[in-house]
Amino acid sequence: MLVKKITLVLAAAALLAAQTPPEKKQQQRDLKYESGPEAAKPPAAGSVAIPRSYALVIGIAGYKNLAAKDQLQFAERDAESIYSILISPEGGNFHAENVHRLVGPRATLAEVRKELEQWLPSVATPDDRVLIYFAGHGFVYSGKAYLAPYDIDPNNIAGSGYPMESLGAVIGNKIKAKWKVLLTDACHSGAITPEADRAAVSRSLLDLNKSLFSLTASRDRERSYESADWGGGHGIFTYYVVKGLEGAADTSGDGIVTADELAEYVHRNVREATNANQNPTSERGSFDPDMLLAYIPSGAAPGTPPPPLDGALVFETNMDGVEVFVDGKSAGVVNKAAPLRLPGLRPGVHTVKGVHLGYEPDGPREETVYPGQEITVSLKITIIRRRTRAAVDEFDQGLDLYNKGTKENYTKAVSHFSAALAIDPQYSQAALYLGRVQRDLLDEEAAEQALRRAVEIDPDYVEARATLGGMLLDKGALDESIRQLNQVVQRDPKHALGWYLLAQALRMKELYPDSIDAARKAIALTPNNAEAHFWLAESLRLSGKYGEANAAYSRYLSLSNFDSKLAGKMNYYVLGYTLGLGRKKRAAQRDVWKDLRSLAYFGLCDSERLGGNLDSAIGDCQKSLSYDPSDPYSHFGLALCYATQSQKSGRVEPLLPARKHFDETIRLNPDMAESERAKKYIARIDAVLNTRQP
Repeated sequence: MLVKKITLVLAAAALLAAQTPPEKKQQQRDLKYESGPEAAKPPAAGSVAIPRSYALVIGIAGYKNLAAKDQLQFAERDAESIYSILISPEGGNFHAENVHRLVGPRATLAEVRKELEQWLPSVATPDDRVLIYFAGHGFVYSGKAYLAPYDIDPNNIAGSGYPMESLGAVIGNKIKAKWKVLLTDACHSGAITPEADRAAVSRSLLDLNKSLFSLTASRDRERSYESADWGGGHGIFTYYVVKGLEGAADTSGDGIVTADELAEYVHRNVREATNANQNPTSERGSFDPDMLLAYIPSGAAPGTPPPPLDGALVFETNMDGVEVFVDGKSAGVVNKAAPLRLPGLRPGVHTVKGVHLGYEPDGPREETVYPGQEITVSLKITIIRRRTRAAVDEFDQGLDLYNKGTKENYTKAVSHFSAALAIDPQYSQAALYLGRVQRDLLDEEAAEQALRRAVEIDPDYVEARATLGGMLLDKGALDESIRQLNQVVQRDPKHALGWYLLAQALRMKELYPDSIDAARKAIALTPNNAEAHFWLAESLRLSGKYGEANAAYSRYLSLSNFDSKLAGKMNYYVLGYTLGLGRKKRAAQRDVWKDLRSLAYFGLCDSERLGGNLDSAIGDCQKSLSYDPSDPYSHFGLALCYATQSQKSGRVEPLLPARKHFDETIRLNPDMAESERAKKYIARIDAVLNTRQP
């Protein structure tokens, strides 16, 4: 289990908590200075190619020369949030040293000019990505728009503000990059100019370069707001920009947030949050809509699995003229010298039976067809028929309903199997199928009682004993399950299902060497039994044999890469007491294919991490979460990978997603032991990050 293997390491990065819409607490992010009669109100890694990226983040809340009533509250917090999501490996993927911050008193006009006009043009090349973010006040003076640095002088706007036309010139002419992003959370930031001049200023920016993505907080006649109701205090525009870059804006499900996606997400949410009083703006057609703004691998949808390959059953027999039935339908006649091959069968469990006039049939029994694999089934006809016709008729009717599936048919089948047993109390097959149908109806107590009756009637009935062992495994009665399954493989050493279930039960009991041996015997008998490879991988990993475990997990993932819903039940018992973590799964409740692939990728992640291969481990945990985003163990494992990566590299960037995934661990399951550890790690991460503030 994960809790037994994970070592203590460092980790970090905050998620913004969803809050209620702003009301009276909102503060307008604008100051209005007018000049002359015509002046008007002043008005975003892995297999994905991520370009080298540079950013300048500016945030000013308290202004040196402005009155108390004109100060802002949260612009500096906004800047820090933008910085955090930009440098996160599950966000903007910028290197921390390539993101410069001018926050509060550092954001003087001189420093803003230096960073914009000297640093960015000196480092950016034509293949790069450049982002500029500004949170603070905007001003208009004599028809020209200005961003307000920390030392803006309200009596000298033109001399102490940073002109938007200068910003446009820098972005368009001096900064050489294929993608340029301008995010402004300031008053009337749709144009940051009087409405009379809005169109001209917007065109002057947006026409400079088709690669410019400009997303601004509001339209020209509107104000942009900040409120304590948003993530503890943020500009509403910036709050949704950050959430969008964290992955909420990814509508395509590929883990990538594009410029178009961010623009649509921010506009929709800010408009709804402010009752249409604030409308962020971007100019469609002025930028590459597929411009990559953030990459969150764990947010990528796993996609649709391919349909399963068909399999085949090959029947052999000890007697000529044996009619073969598959799922209640005649499939042909098999003779001693001529096996019957039935290709094109869907993977999953099939009911098979061999019938010869005057003899007890061999079966019905369940055989599993594996994708692309040929399975040999031996039919033995030896016992002269003894069953009464009435009991056999009831059984056959029940079996027909069982093969059709559905809860309604299962319920009807119960009455027929029960009737068969009432007529013939020694009818062990009727007891077995009564137990199976009750199992599928989730009536565990009745199912176990029926299966035990089948074994009592016929102690050598290995199929009934294997089903009972699996039922006990599903309930978590591991000791009794192992006892039953041991008897199965002792009676029939070639019983592949018995070996496979035994491997799972032994793994649950932490008897890893025995589990490994049982899994390998199951694989030798049925090489394409994907789940046998999974349990082999589990026991290898928990034995510290990480290289072998990785190979077994990979084999499982290869063999199981098909749509389980199209295949039907590959094996009921893969739905049971999975991983010993109290996570019961049944086909009627969850997508088993996604569950097991999530667990396999988690196992790969943990194995790679413990083997020191952190990059591979991070990718595997991200894949695990793409299949099951609500698994707290995978979040915890991924957080540890990022934390260890930060510890070994000395870089701050991995601390951001580490903190996020520790936080998710706590949110998803606050009572698990890992959540208590996560709280301690978060405190340490925050202490580290706080020492890095400018």
